Amino acid sequence: MKLEKKIVGSLALVSALSFVGCGGGGSTTSDTSASAISAVEKKEVLTTYADIALANYTDALNDAIALQTAIDNFKVSKSEADFNATKQAWLSARESYGTTEIFRLSNGPVDAEDGWVLSLYGAPEGQMNAWPLDENMIDYTTDAEGNITSGNIIDTAGVFTPSGSEASSVDVTNITKEVLAALNENGGDANVATGYHAIEFLLWGQDQDYDSFVNDTVTNGALVAGERPLTDFTSAVNAERRLDYLDAASDLLVEDLNNTLQAWVSSETNCTTGVGCYRGALLGELTGDDTAKNIAADDALRDIFAGMGVFIKSELANERMAVAVYTPSEEDEHSCFSDNTHRDIATNYQGFVNVLKGVYKESSKGTSFYSKLSDADKSTIDQLITSIDTRVATIDSVAQSDYHFDYQIKNGNVNQQNVKYAHYDMRDLGDMMVDVAATFGITLSEDDVTDSQETDVAK
Repeated sequence: MKLEKKIVGSLALVSALSFVGCGGGGSTTSDTSASAISAVEKKEVLTTYADIALANYTDALNDAIALQTAIDNFKVSKSEADFNATKQAWLSARESYGTTEIFRLSNGPVDAEDGWVLSLYGAPEGQMNAWPLDENMIDYTTDAEGNITSGNIIDTAGVFTPSGSEASSVDVTNITKEVLAALNENGGDANVATGYHAIEFLLWGQDQDYDSFVNDTVTNGALVAGERPLTDFTSAVNAERRLDYLDAASDLLVEDLNNTLQAWVSSETNCTTGVGCYRGALLGELTGDDTAKNIAADDALRDIFAGMGVFIKSELANERMAVAVYTPSEEDEHSCFSDNTHRDIATNYQGFVNVLKGVYKESSKGTSFYSKLSDADKSTIDQLITSIDTRVATIDSVAQSDYHFDYQIKNGNVNQQNVKYAHYDMRDLGDMMVDVAATFGITLSEDDVTDSQETDVAK
C-alpha cells in the first residue's frame, strides 16, 4: 500500500472556517443558521470548556514540573533509581498532557496559526509535542546494518546543521533551551529537538526493528521498550551533554506549558502579558482597548467543534492509529521509544469525551455540549463511545499484559482488527461533530471535520 504521508498539525482548515468561511473539500461551510440555543447557554458551555482547559493545563504543568524535578535529581545522582524515577515521571506527565490535546486545532493559544492569539501565545504545541521525530538528529542510533550512527546534536562540538532544505546552523557547544528551540523543526517537520518525544528518546533510546516485527533486532520482546543504558548518562562519551539536553528540554517544556496555562487563567485578565486574555476573549468579556479581541460565540463554537472533529478523526484515528496499523510500522506509533502509545490513544480519546460531556476527572465542570443535543444524537454518540471505550480499554490492557501497541498492529495479531475497528468508530465520532454543531445552529460538513491533507489510508 502506498501511503501519502502527511502529519496533521495544520490549522489551515480550521482557520478557514473562522476567517474565510469555507471548508477544505467538496462540501462547504455555510453561514450560521437559527439556533434554539440561547446566548446565555452558549456562554455556559464555553465557560465549561474554558474551565476544563484551565484544570487540565494546570495538571499538565504540575506534572511537567515533577518531570523537571526528576531530571534535576537524576542529573545530580546519576543513579539507576533516579533514572527509573525520571522515566516514570515522563509517563505520568504524558497522562495529563494527553487529555489537553483536544484543545488543539481550534485556533486556541496552543496552536493558533495567525492573528492576535498567535502573536500573544506563540503556538507552542510544535515545540512541546511534535511527532514523529528523526532520532538520528538528537543522539546515536543503530542503523539497518547494525552500525552506530553519528553526526548528531549530542556528539557535535561547535556548529550543528540539521538535514533538510533551508536548514540553518546552530552553535551547540552548550546545550540550552534556546539552542534546542532554534533546532526544533529546523530544516523539516521531522527534525524535532524539543518536547515530550525528544525527552522520551533520550530516556528510553531506540525501540526499533529494521527487518520485521518478528526479527526485532534492536530491542527484543513484545513487552520490551527502548533500553538505553544508564552508562549513557554516567561513563559514556557525551554523558554530560545528554544530561544537559534533558535539563534544557524539560525547562523549555515547563516554560511552554506555563505560558499556555496563563491563557486560561480565570482570576485575572491582562492582554499585555496574556494572563487570562484568551479566556476573556472566548467568553466575550474583554473591555476597553481589548474589546476587538472578543470572539463571537458562534465563531468560537465553530472553531471548537471543527477542531474536535479534526483531532479525533484525522489526528488520533488516522495519523496515530490507522497509519501505524495499516502499514504496519512501529515508526508510526506515537510514543515509539517508551511503548506508551496505548496511553496516548486512551488519554487523547478521554480528552475528547471530557470536552464533549463537560467533565474532568469524572466530575462535572458545568453545562456541556452534549447536554444540549437531541435524544437521537445522544443515543448515536453514546453507542459510539461505548464501543470505543471497550476497544480502547482492550488496547490498553493488552499493551500492559501481553504485547505493546507495536505488536498489536502486526499482521496476524489477534488485536489488530480491534485497533482498526477503534479507528472506524473514532472517525464516525468525529463526523458526529457536524450534528453537534447543528444543534448550536452552526453548519459544518464532514469535510470540515476532516483534515484535507490527512494521510491517505484506505479503510
